[in-house]
Amino acid sequence: MSSRSNQRPEQEQIPVLIVGGSLVGLSTAMFLGRHGIACLVVERHDGTAIHPRAGHFHLRTIELFRSAGIENAVRRASENQFPPDGGISAVESLAGKEIAHYIANLNEGVAKFSPTVRLFMTQQSLEPIIRARAEELGATLRYSTELISFEQDADGVTAVTKDRSTGAERRVRAKYLVAADGNRSPVRERLGIAMRGHGQLSNSVTIYFRANCEPLLRGRNLGVIYVFNSVLRGFIRLENKGNSGFLAINTVGDVSLPQATNVSEGITEERCIELVRAAIGVPDIAVQIQDVAPWSAVADAAERFQDGLVFLAGDAAHVMPPNGGFGGNTGVQDAHNLAWKLALVLKGVAGAALLSTYDTERRSIGALAVEQAYLRYVLRTAPHLATPGMQEQVVDELSMEIGYRYNSRAILADPGDNGELYDNPRLGQTRPGDRAPHLILQRGGTQISTLDLFGKNFVLLAGPEGSAWCEAARDSAQLSGIDTFLVDSGADPEGRFAEAYGISRSGAVLVRPDGFIGWRGKTDDGASWERVIDALASLLCLEESNEPD
Repeated sequence: MSSRSNQRPEQEQIPVLIVGGSLVGLSTAMFLGRHGIACLVVERHDGTAIHPRAGHFHLRTIELFRSAGIENAVRRASENQFPPDGGISAVESLAGKEIAHYIANLNEGVAKFSPTVRLFMTQQSLEPIIRARAEELGATLRYSTELISFEQDADGVTAVTKDRSTGAERRVRAKYLVAADGNRSPVRERLGIAMRGHGQLSNSVTIYFRANCEPLLRGRNLGVIYVFNSVLRGFIRLENKGNSGFLAINTVGDVSLPQATNVSEGITEERCIELVRAAIGVPDIAVQIQDVAPWSAVADAAERFQDGLVFLAGDAAHVMPPNGGFGGNTGVQDAHNLAWKLALVLKGVAGAALLSTYDTERRSIGALAVEQAYLRYVLRTAPHLATPGMQEQVVDELSMEIGYRYNSRAILADPGDNGELYDNPRLGQTRPGDRAPHLILQRGGTQISTLDLFGKNFVLLAGPEGSAWCEAARDSAQLSGIDTFLVDSGADPEGRFAEAYGISRSGAVLVRPDGFIGWRGKTDDGASWERVIDALASLLCLEESNEPD
């Protein structure tokens, strides 16, 4: 970041400045807009993603897109590109024998746990949808613009940006800065925040190609196809008709040799064609190379996600191999966690200490995601790095997607909670710190998911005999920011709510705007507005809370 010129540029004011206008930066802007917070996004590139950069989007991420109002658009775009419900398998080559099936059907059994489905989608198609929604909600997006300096003080951040096409500079004064500026984050470097983990694993490459692979699919609904043979180890993703896709390669040749992990150095178009043919398994198949993107497989997380009024999100905070699809998903979830906290602090509803819980909550989950991506990288792509007992360390996909937990002062944990990083949703043992479970409810003659009740405000959900909790909340003007919902037999004909949320029929839970349970009263003993106010004040990190940290 360069030094300043003598002429002082004009200054503009904005609540939140977001550096980086790709998936995570755009998602942050969209989620802030959902809470009515204006923001400015600066992105050094000319627009949204130009490379397909296909992604496997998890249940929780699609749930967040649902809350922001873009789920249907995202699903339509996904279905135009990839077959639904694809599996994840391993083969010697596309034309050769199958070696393993990691996931037979991406969405088998998920309807019990979520109103959404997992999707395959290119970032090239997703980002314009998020961008349009962010702008609709009030975000200002400035492309071909880079951050060249920033300084923070007790009251905010002063940044200087430059238009890369004209050279014009602007001063921006923001209350907070969010760095979503990628794995080589200049903001993170400027703050001196180190990365910790396994480091660089390979100099990988992604080859975008066209080739007629449809006959080789043999009717198989394959989403991600891992390839293991003597020439390469990596994975293929094909679009709907099987005539285009990409091949990501992590190692080539003899993995005992140092050069095996240096795939991208000096790669040529002829070599790309050779590698694509080896992955397809047809030596003379016609291949057209559309693009080649070198990248580094790295498994690291930042030692902290916050520095004063500056926050790291996405690849700026954690970098991981693509195996398992955790990278982009973890970044979108960073954005969602941070946005509601910034919004409530900016509105004066929450104490400033709430912002410190972003680091507490997301850094542990980011480190977990990095480790799980690393384990899948080793076990699926680089088995020569495997160590005894590694397979037993793998956390199942459902637990990683919707079972991860938060432990911070913005959660009132049950006595005896040991702060585990995840719960298995299949076991139905919900507690504070967990994502609120999905159940189908009846409301106004239509079916909705419990998840559709969350997104902007705190929500008090009470069991069918828990009206005392709802009345207490309604009786207090101090609780005007809480939505209340009595889940009685009319709303829950099957009577599943109380058990799913771990309370009695007279109990209640307080769900945060991000859809995570912050507090619960298992019965209506002591139901009062004072008790709800104390719980809310604690979750908002307000000093007047009578609850312990």
